[in-house]
Amino acid sequence: MLFALPALNDNYIWLYQRENLPLIIVDLPETDKLFAWLDKQNAAVEAVLLTHEHDDHTLGVSAFKKRYPTVPIYGSQECEKKGATQIVNEGKILTEHYQIDVIPTGGHTKQHVSFLVDNHLFCGDALFSAGCGRVFTGNYAQMFDGLQRLNSLPDETIVCPAHEYTLGNLAFAETVLVDKSAVEKQRIFVETQRAENKPSLPTTLKLEREINPFLQAKTLEEFTALRKAKDIF
Repeated sequence: MLFALPALNDNYIWLYQRENLPLIIVDLPETDKLFAWLDKQNAAVEAVLLTHEHDDHTLGVSAFKKRYPTVPIYGSQECEKKGATQIVNEGKILTEHYQIDVIPTGGHTKQHVSFLVDNHLFCGDALFSAGCGRVFTGNYAQMFDGLQRLNSLPDETIVCPAHEYTLGNLAFAETVLVDKSAVEKQRIFVETQRAENKPSLPTTLKLEREINPFLQAKTLEEFTALRKAKDIF
């Protein structure tokens, strides 16, 4: 089971569960909707994964810990001050039922990480559909290197970004990609989804390689120019 639970203005809390097992929660921007969903589903929680330190990914940590004091909360070093109980900057996480790869994807923040679980990539604000995150406390080289790591994953990887930014990203992609056919086709699909108040996500790496200019960038210089252009788009 994979579910994108809308939160705040345009965030998603991702919920992933193998059949009949406790679930994994990715990022905690808030808890009211999350607790209501968990109660309705009568769902047990195995772990929380935090991609980075920003408040719109961690504001719910304190309330979550009060209700679920024994559930481990994994995050990079920067998330310790936001309530992470298990510090993971790279490598693997082994919980009772899941093996989770931790992939360094700094740039948006210095210690941003992404998580790969059963071919599902939870990439926070590193990679969006047709876009990528702004560079804040990290740097462009970090962001480029992180995206290269993600871009090395298989085509069939299911990509689960943390924000509903797809239409805006597609609008920018249409201005910079030479072959716009895949972008135009995806824009029509996403417009239909959003008109019905449905997420545009998840996506796949195969599709992203066709519509995401940041994954098509071959050099750091090309990536940096694209990201700066997107900043003022």
